[in-house]
Amino acid sequence: MLENVLKTLEDNRAFKRKVEHIETLTARKAQYGKLKDLPESIEKYLQDSHIKLYQHQVEATQLIRSGENILITTPTASGKTLAFNLPIIETFSQDSEATALYIYPAKALANDQLNVLKHLESSCDLDFKPNIYDGDTPKKIRPWIKENSRLILTNPYMLHLILGWHHQWSRFYKNLKYVVIDEAHHYRGVFGSNVAFLIRRLRRICNHYGSYPQFILSSATLANPEEFSRNLVGVDFKEIKKDTSPSGKKHFVLYNPYAKWGELSTHQETKNLFQLMVLNDLQTLCFTVSRKMAEIIAMWTKKELSEIKPELVHRVTAYRSGFLAEERRKIEKGLKTGNLVGVTCTNALELGVDIGSLDGVIISGYPGTMISTWQQAGRAGRGENESLVVMVAFENALDQYLMNHPEFLFHKSHENAVIDLENEKISKGHILCAIKELPLTVEGYEKYFQTDYDTWDAIRKNMMVKEGLLGLTFVGLKDPAINISLDQISSDHFRVFHKKKLMETMDRQHAYSEAHEGAVLINQGETYIVDSFNLQNRKINVKKMDVDYHTQALKNVDVTIEKEAYHRTIGNFRVSFGEVKVSQDFYKYKEMLYGKTLATHNLDLPPLKYHTRGLWFTLPGVVADSLENIFPKKDSYAGSLHGAEHALISMFPLLVLCDRFDIGGLSTNYHSQTDKATIFIYDAYEGGIGLAEKAVEVMEKLVEVTRDMVKTCQCQKGCPTCIYSPKCGNDNKPLHKKGTIFILEAMLKLMKGENIESGLM
Repeated sequence: MLENVLKTLEDNRAFKRKVEHIETLTARKAQYGKLKDLPESIEKYLQDSHIKLYQHQVEATQLIRSGENILITTPTASGKTLAFNLPIIETFSQDSEATALYIYPAKALANDQLNVLKHLESSCDLDFKPNIYDGDTPKKIRPWIKENSRLILTNPYMLHLILGWHHQWSRFYKNLKYVVIDEAHHYRGVFGSNVAFLIRRLRRICNHYGSYPQFILSSATLANPEEFSRNLVGVDFKEIKKDTSPSGKKHFVLYNPYAKWGELSTHQETKNLFQLMVLNDLQTLCFTVSRKMAEIIAMWTKKELSEIKPELVHRVTAYRSGFLAEERRKIEKGLKTGNLVGVTCTNALELGVDIGSLDGVIISGYPGTMISTWQQAGRAGRGENESLVVMVAFENALDQYLMNHPEFLFHKSHENAVIDLENEKISKGHILCAIKELPLTVEGYEKYFQTDYDTWDAIRKNMMVKEGLLGLTFVGLKDPAINISLDQISSDHFRVFHKKKLMETMDRQHAYSEAHEGAVLINQGETYIVDSFNLQNRKINVKKMDVDYHTQALKNVDVTIEKEAYHRTIGNFRVSFGEVKVSQDFYKYKEMLYGKTLATHNLDLPPLKYHTRGLWFTLPGVVADSLENIFPKKDSYAGSLHGAEHALISMFPLLVLCDRFDIGGLSTNYHSQTDKATIFIYDAYEGGIGLAEKAVEVMEKLVEVTRDMVKTCQCQKGCPTCIYSPKCGNDNKPLHKKGTIFILEAMLKLMKGENIESGLM
């Protein structure tokens, strides 16, 4: 029936004009390998389970046997888990004291892996007592786990809190042979930078007890695997990237509701495609952007099926994180057994949960990263089965760029995962935790933390620290780990309450822009209105309300250059990087529906000021002169600079793993410190998190893909697909599309070393 769906997409007028591209990924045969000297019980397990090892699994085991730290970057469903489980249980069979630590970013992943490990334990006749140790672990069994388990599964949040109690885990740390960090690509940006320091604290404690564990990282494909793995852990890695597992033929369809000005929304088109696949008996998983949309698309589909084919209604459902555990297990079982033919979900089913092989996947809206795209696509066609993946575009710049440039999606990864070890707020907090865990000497500081001596001096002067013969020791009364959030930099947190129950926390930057009084706040797909915003107590109260409009805060931004750290010259183009001070004045907000302003309200908030790191570049006067000769209307140059700033930021996540809301920008005809027209792009976090710095490295590619995106947009004067920004504090005014293209092309000419004095007209 897959052929029938493909034929409908290619021939049916309702669908075919929106099919931008179909990429057929060819089937691949497995390449098997053989491991020598496996323990008899493990050899028997492999034979009884009819498991033949792939070549990359053999390579992983051999490298681990030889003492190497490894990074496995083969795709979803390629057998990465067995690649690291096998050598670890081999060690357990040879060393009855050996221990291992598995770190997962999510509890669901740890739960699934525990079942796999228990099965391995009994099948291989071993006794290593695998257990989960996290916030849900009952207190009464925690002491037994510490004393008996040889394999612990946990998450960074729990590890952060228990490192200070390492003396209770001395047996475990003394014998620790392996640390597995699964789904490692999740550790990027603020979270990843915090986890990088957490792992260094762990290494230091292990070394204190005489163990030097090997690290095994499992990750999606990245553009910078060596740099990323070293930054995360602080040691060198060997990468295993060649996938030798089998793969069936996969048809990947790029579907654009906005091609040729379609009349249906992305959500309506998603429903139609989902229904088409279900009616053709293709077991399909449909990924949506929110819990609410997962529910709505399932509801729309069931309603229409009740009139066309009622026997299918009970075989379609929604799956989301808010469901009770037993409900989720029932749906997972329904997918495995085939009782369910269609399930709509959020990214809760993107990874980890075992739901077997599916015929089709719909990805409703680009998930924000190539990694998520391929993990969601990897849910279909496991093994040698033929499968179908349809990605449905939204109207925004990223989605539309991929629709028009499919080669970007199907070639090697362009995304760089960024971990920043230089953010002073992050490093100070973790070094204080490290001192609480064990006294810290200058030598220890240099060996593990690799940050500058200004941070060391600042720590020495901290009132909670005392300097003595053993180095710096902790004399504070309160555990510093309690005050450090792994997800945020600032300790200036605002708490959001619904009916006196804490719903979420956010830093001041996000509180000002997303949770000011009157704002529509979306939490797990549900809409809330901010009822009160208490600045003094940092307390926000919301009330649940179903509204169809959204709010947008407007702000005036000023950027001051504090210090240029370095600059990069590309041809005749210079991009600077350094420390900047950002000042934001949130002065009003708008209630908006489908791009139209319903109402405007004033805001009374003190200016938000923070120090961060960013890039900036200037444009020579000839660019302004040439542009204003061609486009003489008022504000054409300002609108062109503004459009270029928006467009560069919108394409930023294509090359640097982040959300566009992680970065901010400013464009100006004249900046007092540069004496020229200047564009700034900066990290929207106190102290910076390395995003803008990575962009300096990939500047040529960033400008090139941005120019292509704006140029291929079908609009005349600018739209949400190219130069409009949903977060613009200036209400997307002024903007000039043709001038934006002019500026981006001038930048590319400068980068190529061309003389533009006479070449722009």
